[in-house]
Amino acid sequence: MAERAAPVLEVKGLRTIFRTRGGEVHAVNDVSFHLNRGEVLGVVGESGSGKSVTMMSLIGLLPAPPAENRGGEVLLGGRDLLKLDTRALQEVRGARVGFVFQDPMTSLNPVFTLGDQLMEPLRKHMGMDRTAAANRAVELLELVGIPDARRRLKAYPHQFSGGMRQRVMIAIALACDPDVLIADEPTTALDVTIQAQILELVKELRHKLGMAIIWITHDLGVIAGIADRVLVMYGGQVVEQAPVRELFANPQHPYTRALLRTIPAISGPREGRLKVIQGQPPILMAPPAACPFRARCDYRHDRCDRENPLRRAVDGRPVGQGHDVACHWTAPAPVAEVIHA
Repeated sequence: MAERAAPVLEVKGLRTIFRTRGGEVHAVNDVSFHLNRGEVLGVVGESGSGKSVTMMSLIGLLPAPPAENRGGEVLLGGRDLLKLDTRALQEVRGARVGFVFQDPMTSLNPVFTLGDQLMEPLRKHMGMDRTAAANRAVELLELVGIPDARRRLKAYPHQFSGGMRQRVMIAIALACDPDVLIADEPTTALDVTIQAQILELVKELRHKLGMAIIWITHDLGVIAGIADRVLVMYGGQVVEQAPVRELFANPQHPYTRALLRTIPAISGPREGRLKVIQGQPPILMAPPAACPFRARCDYRHDRCDRENPLRRAVDGRPVGQGHDVACHWTAPAPVAEVIHA
């Protein structure tokens, strides 16, 4: 049997808290996952589920204080990123890990040209002089589909549309050929036409460059079209993990099933109003000692109030390598009506 290739990124037992006046908020609770080379990992969940906080804590992007890592390992190229000092982390960000934020207007500096912002990581991380950095910046703008690229180096962010600014953000994130690209809901603020263009661009770049991508979103329709594997997060923890087709065909966690039911059907009989998940995500002022979804769950029983379930394998493969779920309830056979994507 062929040996499994080592993952490009491996996260083990990550815990992150925020210190507030009201006490400690346990935002990330024992999160573990891996990312393979060339893979797109989708991370889904509603607002407040811990998606963005988890990914930002991996590479030290959370302000400390109030944020504080309380344990775990984040292994990239054999190094634990949680043990690096600020200067070493700055070398990782941009050079090894690129990050695309949700709103390009607030991520780009309005008083510097796009050329200056593209050239900065090239000069800092790759030691290029200004001429070489400018030539590489032109290549990057062309790579993400921006025409007349050399002239556009002198433009400012306000002179670009939202979709064009997001393309620039992707170009900046790709500047130093990172091993991992983390995209935090990069199409949320864009209209559907531009959103489709950005998704196609990312798929193209993934095949051209072979990089690994983490795509954070609340939109399961986007995940269906771009991801290979999916993490479903709730209450700051992973509640289900599966290959994308398996997740849509055979969701095991009540939260995953509820999320899938909120997707509008484009065919078949209409059922009136869109389905919603009643209630709100928990505010965790202590590490979860019981299932965080229990207050909103249709399948709750006594054990859910006493014990936070561990992830268990669904398909016989080891946890993390196939389909696994953190739930005391065992789902019946696949329910066709929950699948719309």
